[in-house]
Amino acid sequence: LAINILFLITIINLANIYCFNQQYIHNKVHLNHHRIYSQSKQNQFSEIPLARPEPNQRLFVSKAVDNLIANWTSLMKDKDLANLFSNCLPNTLDTTVHYLQETDNKVTSYLFDTFVVTGDIFAMWLRDSTNQVLPYLRFANQDLNLQNMLRGVIYRQTYSILLDPYANAFNFDASTPSEWIYDSTKKPSFLGTMQPAMTNYLHERKFELDSICAFLRLSTSYYAATNDLLPFSQDWLNAISSILDIIQDQQKGSDEGNSAYFFQRQTQQPTDTLLHGVGQPAKRCGMSASPFRPSDDASSLPFPIAANAMAVVNLRNLSALLSHLSKTPEIDLLNQKALQLANEIEQAIEQFGVYNHPTFGKMYAYEVDGFGSAYAMDDANIPSLLSLPYLGYCSNNNNLYINTRKFLLSSSNPYYSSGSAAQGIGGPHVGQGWVWPMSIIMRALTTDNDQEILDCLETLKQSSAGTGFMHESFWKDDFYSYTRPWFAWANSLFGELILRVGETKPYLIFK
Repeated sequence: LAINILFLITIINLANIYCFNQQYIHNKVHLNHHRIYSQSKQNQFSEIPLARPEPNQRLFVSKAVDNLIANWTSLMKDKDLANLFSNCLPNTLDTTVHYLQETDNKVTSYLFDTFVVTGDIFAMWLRDSTNQVLPYLRFANQDLNLQNMLRGVIYRQTYSILLDPYANAFNFDASTPSEWIYDSTKKPSFLGTMQPAMTNYLHERKFELDSICAFLRLSTSYYAATNDLLPFSQDWLNAISSILDIIQDQQKGSDEGNSAYFFQRQTQQPTDTLLHGVGQPAKRCGMSASPFRPSDDASSLPFPIAANAMAVVNLRNLSALLSHLSKTPEIDLLNQKALQLANEIEQAIEQFGVYNHPTFGKMYAYEVDGFGSAYAMDDANIPSLLSLPYLGYCSNNNNLYINTRKFLLSSSNPYYSSGSAAQGIGGPHVGQGWVWPMSIIMRALTTDNDQEILDCLETLKQSSAGTGFMHESFWKDDFYSYTRPWFAWANSLFGELILRVGETKPYLIFK
C-alpha cells in the first residue's frame, strides 16, 4: 500500500510539472518571432556591469549626456542602479542613431537626416524613434550637435510620413525590401478603386493612431524644449495636413463608406492581420479608429482610449506650436482643425470610453466600438491606460484614473501577471505570463508614492538579468528568461525614469 501511495504521489507531481511546463511552452510558442534568451542560474549576476560599447564604436556622442551620467552616477547610492542608468540612458545614441549631415550621402534632401533603428530590428518606427530620443530634449540647448541630430529625427519622420502616413515603420532607403513586402495592404486609387500600397521604402504598413501622434509629440516637445522653428517647413506642414485628414477620416463609422486603409497578412498569428482587411465594425462616436495598437497587434475594438487621449494632448500642443509660425490661411485652417478634433475626441472619450466595472466602478476601457461594447484590459506598450498621466491627459489623482489604475494593477486585468520573480503588465504581443519592464517603469512614472517607486527600481534592476539593459519582457517567474535583449525604447524610458526621479525626488537615489 505504501509503495502504491508513493507511486501515486510521484505520478501527481510529474503531472503537475508537465502541466506547468506545457503552460510555459505554450506561452513561448505564442511569442510569434520573438526569440527567448535564457541564462543558467549559475550565471546570475552579483552586480550590474558597465556595458556601453567602446567609445570608438558609439554611433553618436553627446558630451552633455555623458557629463550628466558621470555627475549623477558618482552621487547615486546604489552602484547597480547607477550602472544600469549609465548603460540605458545613452543606449539609443550609442547603438541606434544613424546621423547624416550636409556633406554625407543622405537619403533625404534635408540639412540633417537621422535614422533611428529600434535596436535589434534595422528599421525606424515613428513611435519608437520618438520615445527613444525624448529624454535627450532637455540637453538640446547645451549641445548643438545633439540638437541638430534631433532636428534630423523630425526631418526623417516628416519625410517618412510624406512617403505614406499610414505606415508605422520605414526602411533606411528602398534598396532592400522588408520581410513584410508581400503584405496585402491597399490605398485608394482612381474612381473608387484600391491599389497596392506596400513599397520597398516601408518596413511595415500597420496603421496605428499613436504612430502619427508620436510625430506630433516629438515636434511639439522639441519646440517646447528649444524654441527652434527650423524643422517646421512646408514639408512638415504638408505632413501635418495629412495627419489631421487621417485622424478625421478615421472618425467614420463602418457604415459610412469604404475605408481608405486595408491590410491583410498571411500569418499564424491572428493579431497580425485584420478581419476582412479593415478590422472590427465601428460606429461614429467622435474618437478616431486605430486598426492596430502600439504593440503592432490588431485592435480588438476600433477605438483605443489611450491613443485617442494621446491625440487630444498632442493636437492641442500642435495648435500652440502652429500659433508661433507665420500667420497664413493654411496654418489658420490647420490650427482650427487640430483644436476641433481635440475637442471632439476628448468629449467622445468621456462619453463612450468610460466603463462601469462591477468591482472597480467607473474607469476607462482599453478599447470601445461606439456601439456600446468595451474591452477592459491594458497593454504595456505606450500609450497605455496606465500612462495617461505621463501622456498629460489627466493627473494621477483623477478619480477615473485611480479606479482604472486599481484595475490595471490587479488580476482582473487579463494581461497583469504575478509570479515568483515579479508582477506587472504585459500584453497579447508575447502572451500571458510575460511581464514588460516598460509597464514597471510606467508604474513608477505615474505614482507619487516613494516606496512604490523604490520597489519598481529594485524590480527593474533584477529584470536586467545581469546584462545591464532593459528587455522587452521577462517570464513572471524567471528574470533570466526574456525577449529582445536590445530594445532601445525600453532603455530610453528607464533613463527617463531616473532623470525624473533625480529631478523630482532626488533623496530616493542620491547620497
